[in-house]
Amino acid sequence: MGKTLLCFPLLEARKREAMAQFWKPGSEKPRLLDDEEGGVLFYSSSGFGYANMEKQRQKLPVFKYRNPILYLVENHATTIIVGETGSGKTTQIPQYLKEAGWAEGGRVIACTQPRRLAVQSVASRVAEEMGVKLGEEVGYTIRFEDRTNPGVTAIKFLTDGVLLREMMDDPLLTNYSVIMVDEAHERSLSTDMLLGLLKKIQRRRHELRLVISSATIEAKSMSAFFDTRKTRQGEADEHCVPRRQPTILSVEGRGFNVQIQYLEEPVSDYLQAAVSTVLLIHEQEPMGDILVFLTGQDDIDAAVQLLNEDAQNRGRQPSGLIVLPLYSGLSRADQDLIFSPTPKGKRKVVISTNIAETSLTLEGVVYVVDSGFSKQRFYNPISDIENLIVAPISKASARQRAGRAGRVRPGKCYRLYTEEYFVKEMHAEGIPEMQRSNLVSCVIQLKSLGIDNILGFDWLASPAPEAMVRALEVLYSLGILDEDAKLTSPTGFQVAEIPLEPMISKMILSANLLGCSEEIITIAAVLSVQSIWMSARGSQKELDETKLCFAVAEGDHVTYLNVYKGFLHSGKSSQWCHKNFINYQAMKKVVEIREQLHKLLRRLGIVLKSCDGDTKVLRKAITAGFFAHACRLEAFSHNGMYKTLRSSQEVYIHPSSVLFRVNPKWLIYHSLVSTDRQYMRNVIAIDPSWLIEAAPHFYQLQKPNTATY
Repeated sequence: MGKTLLCFPLLEARKREAMAQFWKPGSEKPRLLDDEEGGVLFYSSSGFGYANMEKQRQKLPVFKYRNPILYLVENHATTIIVGETGSGKTTQIPQYLKEAGWAEGGRVIACTQPRRLAVQSVASRVAEEMGVKLGEEVGYTIRFEDRTNPGVTAIKFLTDGVLLREMMDDPLLTNYSVIMVDEAHERSLSTDMLLGLLKKIQRRRHELRLVISSATIEAKSMSAFFDTRKTRQGEADEHCVPRRQPTILSVEGRGFNVQIQYLEEPVSDYLQAAVSTVLLIHEQEPMGDILVFLTGQDDIDAAVQLLNEDAQNRGRQPSGLIVLPLYSGLSRADQDLIFSPTPKGKRKVVISTNIAETSLTLEGVVYVVDSGFSKQRFYNPISDIENLIVAPISKASARQRAGRAGRVRPGKCYRLYTEEYFVKEMHAEGIPEMQRSNLVSCVIQLKSLGIDNILGFDWLASPAPEAMVRALEVLYSLGILDEDAKLTSPTGFQVAEIPLEPMISKMILSANLLGCSEEIITIAAVLSVQSIWMSARGSQKELDETKLCFAVAEGDHVTYLNVYKGFLHSGKSSQWCHKNFINYQAMKKVVEIREQLHKLLRRLGIVLKSCDGDTKVLRKAITAGFFAHACRLEAFSHNGMYKTLRSSQEVYIHPSSVLFRVNPKWLIYHSLVSTDRQYMRNVIAIDPSWLIEAAPHFYQLQKPNTATY
């Protein structure tokens, strides 16, 4: 394989990255407990018992701040803690709060995380440290899974989104004495919503304590947001306890120096540059694992293949590299390989998305290769299209990435961009998700909580008014909101109860009326996972041939039903999945989600019915939820170009679809992905008359058998 010539002049690191030092030679080697969406570096305690666990807890940087933290939580309504990843704040602060009595009298201490698998990992670790069974005194709740015991659970870990949904039943979150919002710097849509609502709750519940914890948060702006010292009468309440003025505490970490190296000239192909840099490190640097940041699964799989090909080209000479991918949706077996110790004489290369940027420590990483890019969602409210776009990262992200190299010993970070670009052009912070997302789900959650003045809501970062108006339009067109922008009954309230995107929820409710809810909840479960197909790099022909065994002319949604039936018929066999290029872990998740949806619908009084193979009613139900995503094949189109009915956007069927190259005249898609073109994912063929039937307020009849927006 030809190598791109890269020149990294050695530069003094501008800053010492403050990262936690967890292990020194001669001491007990740590064990890593993690998953593909993030976690923390954990000490092993096997064979040493509680006393050793306590010693390890006391070695964490956060331990010497235990008393100051408890004092501030006691005396201030909001405490903002800025601490580096690995300082121990996530696992230790909830325990400190419990030890100080904040969980007495049946009260619960909550700790939220942006990612569900981080919730599971941290909860497992805290339960282990406390010597209790997970799901009892320490538990967790994520979407479709609840491992808590009401009346027993004192420390509860959960995602931001789950806590938002709990407000539907308990608007003031009266069960909780302290709520810790961790990793707030990620500024996810759910985190920003949660912070705005918690501020609102604090005005009614003066006894509620908030702990906002982060690695790189803008503490002053967060403090200003939560500063509610003025009472309704305009009088200062500085002498009240808890004080309304937030307090800020910085928790130092322990780390090693990281040398930052930049390119002298920009490169046109960051993927090839990343691969070449890994080989350069392997040839010239002492042993130590390498962490590479790329944008997504496609790039990662390509890099893995290129590195493995290089090893094969060496013939009998062993390369010494163990190349492993890390991205959302990875199987548990592949995760175990990533977090297992590196064999002696080998060098592990982990190629990851930005999920390894925060809340994650990979033991043994000494070198980081930063491509300077990540995949981010950007929504255009004018065209009503949300795209996953490869975009430059911020300086804050770049520093987080560099810090991954300074955890266990001095390291190096190779940035695949110039120093001039970093200093002069790279943005200081990323754009909050609230300002670049489709807000449909956000609006319906706020409406379900009784917040009618959405535009006047107290946002940490105000969303674009155009995006908010578009969300209201979509929800009105779906019959979820009425003319006064209030939830309709029963449809609006039922959709708000279902923890899925509103279009899928409307599809499920329509299926109940059409008599095909058994099949539709299976489709909904499949649409809720990333992909049920395995990556087929190097085996695309075999994957395409296998898909034909399941494919039907109606499209992807009905094809998924065939895959699901085959999976059940095989006895949920992993071997069957491997043989058919199907992601076994994804199919297990589909079964779990389907079962949870079944229970939820039963609670809503909906009895599941089967259409017994009538694909027409199935497609009508899908149309009822996704009529706004209709498109028509352009006349005389030789390249399969469609145009959306709503905005005349040029779109194409994604190559992964079973309808790729089939090109039915009328389609409905689930989502769009943007690369060199706008590609439609998960498409199904429809009759245009169904659009008029499902949404007469949205479409009108122009010609026989034709619908227009």
